[in-house]
This record gives sequence, C-alpha cells and structure tokens, in this order.
Amino acid sequence: MANCAIVGINWGDEGKGRMVDLLTEDYDVVVRFQGGGNAGHTVINEYGKFALHLLPSGIFRKDTVNILGNGVALDAENLSKEIDEVREKGVDITPEGLKISDRASLLLPWHRDLDGLEEARLADKKYGSTKQGIAPFYSDKYQKKTVLAGELFYPEHLRQHIADIMEWKNLILHNVYGAEPYTLERIMNWIEEYGNRIKPYICDTGEFLKNAEKEGKKILFEAQLGSLRDLDYGIHPYTTSSNTLAAYAPVGSGLPSAKIDRIVGVVKAYSSCVGEGPFTCEWFGDEAEELRKAGGEYGAKTGRPRRVGPLDIVATRYGVELQGATEIALTKLDVLNYMEKIPVCTKYIVNGQETDRFPFPVLLNDAEPVIEYMDGWHCDITGIRRFEDLPKAARDYVLYVEQAIGCPITYVSIGAERDEYIRR
Repeated sequence: MANCAIVGINWGDEGKGRMVDLLTEDYDVVVRFQGGGNAGHTVINEYGKFALHLLPSGIFRKDTVNILGNGVALDAENLSKEIDEVREKGVDITPEGLKISDRASLLLPWHRDLDGLEEARLADKKYGSTKQGIAPFYSDKYQKKTVLAGELFYPEHLRQHIADIMEWKNLILHNVYGAEPYTLERIMNWIEEYGNRIKPYICDTGEFLKNAEKEGKKILFEAQLGSLRDLDYGIHPYTTSSNTLAAYAPVGSGLPSAKIDRIVGVVKAYSSCVGEGPFTCEWFGDEAEELRKAGGEYGAKTGRPRRVGPLDIVATRYGVELQGATEIALTKLDVLNYMEKIPVCTKYIVNGQETDRFPFPVLLNDAEPVIEYMDGWHCDITGIRRFEDLPKAARDYVLYVEQAIGCPITYVSIGAERDEYIRR
C-alpha cells in the first residue's frame, strides 16, 4: 500500500487543492487531518471552480471516500453551507462519500466571536487571523473544553456539557471583552440547526481507516496551509494553531499507525502570503500588483489581496526539510510568462551576514533578501505537456529550483485546468 500526503511547503496557498484533485484518481480515501475553515483550496474541474474550506478536495471523485479527521476544527455551520454550494453544482455528497470523525471537536459560534474580539484588542499587533475562530478553538481543545462531534448522538449529556463549558466561556466573553454572554437556548438552537445537519456523516472514522488499511486501500492525506504556518516550526507567532506537517497526518486523520510512503510538497513558482508576519522577499507597489494580477492572488476564504514576491529558496528549502518531502509539485509556472527576467531570493542577509539557512523567528523582521535573476521565456506555455517542449529558460528555471531546494520536481503546473500540467 502506498499512502501519500500532499502538503504546503511555504506560507500556504501553493495550490494543494489542485494537486489533490489531480491525484485522487489514484487513491481510494482522502483525509483532511488538521485546520478548519480559515483557508481555502481552489479546485477547477468539469463541475466548475470551487474554493473549498472544509470539504476534502477529493469530494469530486465519485469512487473516493472523503474524511474529516479528528484533527480538524469542525465548523458545522460553514460545512453545511459548503455542502449546499457544492451540491448545487451537481456534485453528489452522501454519508458513503463523506465521513466525519466522531472524535473531531466542534467549532462553536463563540470561537468566532472570541477570534474577532482578540484581533480587535491586539489592534496594530494583530496576528492576521481570518476570524474563523481557529485559535480560540484549538486553545479550548488543548484545555479539554470542546464538544466532540460524537456527542451529538447523546443529547442529554450534550446539553449538560455545553452548559458547563458555556459558564466558563461567558466569564471570558463578558469579563475580559465586555461582550454579550451566550444563553443555553441560543447555543442549543445553533446545535439543532447545524449539528443535526452533519450528524448523518459522523461515524468512527478510525475504524473505517483501519479496515481500509487492511483491505489495501490507498490513502491520501490533505494538509491545510504550509510549513511556515505550522504551530511549532513556523514563523511564530504568525502561524496557524495546528500542525501543518505531514508527520502529523496519521495522528490528525484517526489512523496513528499509518505509514506515509510519498510526501508531495507543493511550491508556487513565486512566493505569496496571506496575513501578517515576516515575508522577507515581499514586493510592493506596481511590481507586486502586476504579479498579483497575473497570478490571481486573492485569498480563497477572505478575498483579500495576497502579499507576493519572488520565489524564496531559503524558506522553500526549510519547508522541504520540515515536511520530509519526497517530491515537489511546482505550480503556476505560467504566471511568470510575462517576465523578461525571473527574480529568485537565494539567500538572506541577517545581522550583516549572508545565510542560506532559515533564521529563528525573532530575526526574520530584519532579514533582507539576496536576489538573483534568471532569463525569462516571455511566451505562453499553457499548451505544453512535455517538459522537453518547454522553452529552455523555463526548463532552466525548474532545474535550478530543483537543485537549490534538494528535492525532485515531478509535477509542473502550467495552467489552472485539471489537465494543464507536466509530469516529469
């Protein structure tokens, strides 16, 4: 059996959804193992264009089972709306094709409230949250103050458990932030409306995965965001609140014993970043806006313009190491078609010294990029399907990146459609 994880190498938004959608034809099960509705995976296929936030990107494959694992921040409200939106485009979603771990914790409305309130309190020191409740949710999870999805099947227990948590949560909402406290009726009405909608999909996904493993089924693990947003190894404190690394996939999926044979790291042909925090290679002004428009760099969840710049070799090499990537999918190479010269950030200057190692987080704000340039190809490459048919400058760019980050590039994306890629 050959299990695979598809993970982001940089700040997120590298094009993981597209790669999951492409590769799922070779896998029986797709599992989201961490994160919540705070980021989006864009998928373009015969059904249309989708920005998925919670649904696994394998949801469009009829014979693929999709799982939301126990590591996911389960937002029943947004998931219900997303299911409706995807169904409206003709995609059939059933409990046979979508399964939710009974051990996944529910992201409740007060998590979103607290997220917004804390960002407002931080003001100009904010972390750049999407205000989807992710940080308060994971904080509560580690404090053991969340409700498991499986508790929806035990209403009397559920009501008392929520009442106990609500008493504590209202102390924070009212006494710390001066916000309106919740009533039990209000939160139970939310559970009634949205919790009941996802109940048909909730089951013991751990048991399902164990059986799938015994039957020799192939499992694809889908990550959210990228290495530099990992809670432990990212650009602290401007990270997400979960672990975005392939090493966490077995734990967050519900199959801790799983062995991952293949780790596909996704890297964009240039750099982009949503949210706050250090971004050493960032461009500004007209130069940035031209690249942003060429790449359609606007957040799938928020719609806000992404920060952009040249490919950052230092950060990418670090991300490859963290993920233990066995191969790389290089996406959006076609976006660079317009450039006469292709910039690459090859090193950083930190404390007056050049380095090719990614620095400790507190040093990143003062890091400066060392930029080198490669020849551009300045032509449309979207119709090409063989690597040897690419312009020499485009081939040279791919080969340079491959050598610099120390990992083979096996996929090169040259367009947004499902078939617009090159397999090396």
